[in-house]
Amino acid sequence: MRNRFRNRFGTRSTWILLLSAFMLSGCLVGPNYHRPSVQTPPAFHGPDPSQQTGPQAASFADLPWWQVFHDPQLQELIRTALKQNYDVQLAVERVTASRAQLGIARSNQFPQVSLNPSFSGGKADENLKSNIFSLAGDVVFQLDLFGRYRRATEAARAQLLGTKDAQQTVTLTLVSDVASDYFLLRDLDLQLQITKNTVRTQEDSLKLTQLRLQHGVARTLDVLQARQVLDTANAQIPDLERQIGQTEDAINILLGKYPGDVSRGQALGIETPSGWTWNETLLPQLPTGLPSELLERRPDIREAEQSLVAANANIGVAKAMFFPQISLLGSGGAAFGHSQFGADTIAAPLGILSYSAGLSQPIFEGGALRNNLRYAKSQERQALIGYQQTIRQAFGDVSDALIGYDKYHSVRERQEQSVKDLEESVKVSLMLYKGGTATYLSVLDSQRSLFTAELTLAQARNNEYQSLVQLYKALGGGWK
Repeated sequence: MRNRFRNRFGTRSTWILLLSAFMLSGCLVGPNYHRPSVQTPPAFHGPDPSQQTGPQAASFADLPWWQVFHDPQLQELIRTALKQNYDVQLAVERVTASRAQLGIARSNQFPQVSLNPSFSGGKADENLKSNIFSLAGDVVFQLDLFGRYRRATEAARAQLLGTKDAQQTVTLTLVSDVASDYFLLRDLDLQLQITKNTVRTQEDSLKLTQLRLQHGVARTLDVLQARQVLDTANAQIPDLERQIGQTEDAINILLGKYPGDVSRGQALGIETPSGWTWNETLLPQLPTGLPSELLERRPDIREAEQSLVAANANIGVAKAMFFPQISLLGSGGAAFGHSQFGADTIAAPLGILSYSAGLSQPIFEGGALRNNLRYAKSQERQALIGYQQTIRQAFGDVSDALIGYDKYHSVRERQEQSVKDLEESVKVSLMLYKGGTATYLSVLDSQRSLFTAELTLAQARNNEYQSLVQLYKALGGGWK
């Protein structure tokens, strides 16, 4: 009985029909995707474009982040963030969801098979007994003659790739945000240390002035003026501590933790008798690589292109809906068992097989199909504009970062010289005041200017680090 069912359900004509359906599914309507032609500038706009030209292949962004940021504590913070940050976890789940959407879209290209088993039996008053097991199956296959489902799969695949690129953008942004906040924290620590050093210095200066007042070689005005710089420095401490605490909170949120303290690594710099010593020497200039490489290195540009690919494929989906849709249907089943009436036994039917084909051709849709195609084309044009805009913005980011890195480096070097000059000015003014040839006002002005200049120097060093982070991000590094 089972062999007879298989012979009837699996007839040669059925397989020939399915094979013909697959052979007919070779036509694709709609435009095939071609990457738009993009003219990139010969060099990035920056302070020295001549050094960016030439067949250079290496780029600062090719380095993994652990080779860019040498502070071990910063490296540990970035590793923790990459494991625990909620934006990264959400990006991973979006990739998983997009992969599932691709599977759903692709499933329409295959036959849909369903199996429906059932069992029935019983006994009637007329002494009729029956026990019958039925097995039925249905096969439905939509012929993709004009590529509607293949174009939809192409769009879903592009969306999956775009989601992966978006995940890399999240990672790039996270690495740069953690590094930026960490350098800001170290800058605030340095400013707090400078302020506390100034407080100690001014306290000693105030004691000296009060002692001179007691011996009649200073005036009460000198004591009041000595307190001005001390009061100014003391007033800075609570505000710096506030900024430090809030920056620590921001870092912990990036790490997927509750607000709390952050362990420190290397200080930005140390003030020595011979001048400032920085723990890491930043190069005046960094290699950027060829401008054309930016199109492949920046994940946001690749994401924008995948959106363009998906929009282009959706035009094919919209066009395919104008054409007929052909469906192949097949049904088969069999029953196993018997019915007994008195002394007679009646066998159940062995099986059945049926197949059919249906065609559906849109005739009047009230303009829905035409407007759906118009909408798809508009979406494609919007994606193209967005792609071009993303490229221009990327080059703008690199240019801004290059200019910032170069100029902040110069500012920091000149500010170092300014601090040295003011330190000498304080020494000279104190010596003249002690010798009675200058008023304490000149000492006060020199000390106030030195305090301000040292804070500005700390901020200049932080700006230099921030521009380094922005350049690394703008060039597309940080996510490897």
